Amino acid sequence: MWRLRRLNIMKNLKKLGIGIGFREQFRADIFLNQNKIDFLEITADHYLDANDKKLDELQILKEHFELIPHGLDLSLGSAEGIDSDYLEKFARLVEFVKPEWFSDHICFTKSGGTNIGHLAPVPYTNEALKAFIKNIETVKKRISIPLILENITYMVEFPSSKMSETEFISKILNETDCGLLLDVTNLYINSRNFDFSWKKFLDEIPLERVVQLHFVGSHRHGNKFIDGHSHKTENEIWEVFEEVCNRCDLKGAILERDGNFPPFTEILEEIKIAKEFFSKSYDTVIAN
Repeated sequence: MWRLRRLNIMKNLKKLGIGIGFREQFRADIFLNQNKIDFLEITADHYLDANDKKLDELQILKEHFELIPHGLDLSLGSAEGIDSDYLEKFARLVEFVKPEWFSDHICFTKSGGTNIGHLAPVPYTNEALKAFIKNIETVKKRISIPLILENITYMVEFPSSKMSETEFISKILNETDCGLLLDVTNLYINSRNFDFSWKKFLDEIPLERVVQLHFVGSHRHGNKFIDGHSHKTENEIWEVFEEVCNRCDLKGAILERDGNFPPFTEILEEIKIAKEFFSKSYDTVIAN
């Protein structure tokens, strides 16, 4: 009964639709096309030690859009625990925004008190699992809004891992009552770089936990696929996107574009495509 009630928390979240990650380069176009953008994802770290100009920006965004804070540095996989100062700042941001949910990554970004500067994977071990569970419990004691966790890309697989990525993610979600922010681009990239089936990945994770998606195009660097957030979403990633939409009761999806910015008409076209898949997914879930 307890697990069923917890699942209902995710199931009953508001459907937000399709949006984009807010970037200053898009500011004017976002407001000119407000009726075509369902919500915005904000990078939480940009507002934690913000000057007055950034705080004014946040206030204006809040007045015109639903906002979802996306964190970069909770470092939920750090063995040393959560940085209490960072958590307090993050909590105050969430309290101001009052979002449906907030998010961070299945990774660590700090070690020995030092910020390592990127989203680093962990070996899939029971020790790492315990660190995530403990740290997420710490976050949830301070922030009551639902937390969803994002899968990341990685360049190495650890020989010390004792379980698969899907088993590790599933255990984190089930033990912490978190939702999943499924980055379909990250999933596609990992599947190409490490030669596994992304459909099998979907078969093995608790799809009822998927709340939100991230999507953007990938690109190749030598013989590796890279998540640079700087390319148009390609057909192969749209295939993953559509498959997830057809299998999940999604609440929203965000286009993440951080560089090589195109004319905003191209962004709107991608949002339009995503909305078509998203609406079909909603019909499929209702029909089932």
